[in-house]
Amino acid sequence: MSELVVPSADGRLVSAVVEGDGTNLLIVHPGGGDVSAWDEVVRFLPDFRTARIRRRIYVRDAEIALPHSMRVEASDIVAVARQLDAPVLLVGHSSGAVAAMEAALMDRSAFAGMFLYEPPMPTKELVAGAAGVRARELLDAGEPAEAMRVHLRDIVQMPADWVDMVFAHEEARAAFAAVAAAQIADNEAIDALGTGIGRFAALDLPTTLLEGDQSPSHLRERLADLADVLPDARVVTLAGHGHVAHITAPEPLAEAVREAARQVSS
Repeated sequence: MSELVVPSADGRLVSAVVEGDGTNLLIVHPGGGDVSAWDEVVRFLPDFRTARIRRRIYVRDAEIALPHSMRVEASDIVAVARQLDAPVLLVGHSSGAVAAMEAALMDRSAFAGMFLYEPPMPTKELVAGAAGVRARELLDAGEPAEAMRVHLRDIVQMPADWVDMVFAHEEARAAFAAVAAAQIADNEAIDALGTGIGRFAALDLPTTLLEGDQSPSHLRERLADLADVLPDARVVTLAGHGHVAHITAPEPLAEAVREAARQVSS
């Protein structure tokens, strides 16, 4: 394992954790965590060279410059991609997949294809909307755990009883509170893109769109919207799983990535 460090467009140093040998996978992790989120998935991809970017807003103790921007994230991703040998399969999960799409739009030539796991893209309506405003108010009022409760229940749309069960545990509340500032900024950056995805109609990269059949319905609807617009996209459904297959089904998720890499190379 090694660390790749490169300057982004604004001069800030961006890093990625690199391991393995083979075709390059540039992985953009989901919100609410860090590069370790995909540890178990990467374990099932030993024949690839994986580069997991450290998203700047999720670097522990990093100062978050507001308003955060998906353009900034896209620039970071492109900067790392330019240091990798072609072909590069761009892999994004959740908000990381939104950032990945913006990176591919910024520099299509840097990537051979995309693997996008349920990007919460504001296709026909905003993702956070009014709930995002409530979450920001709670965060600014010094209630980061409650801001994350709103995020999970009203923005991600996880079942309310599951959210309440999780937040009944003080350790879980503390863990969510620790990432609240980054997560809320992440949501705001997505909504700042505005509704509509027509800009992706010319993005002709081979693309795998992954959904879980147990995922919140709005994520699957947004993914279907993307499938209608992207010119070279296919939808793959992970049966029996939802938005967190990196935890519940890392091996099947890794196999889906592997198949996407085959599609790109064939």
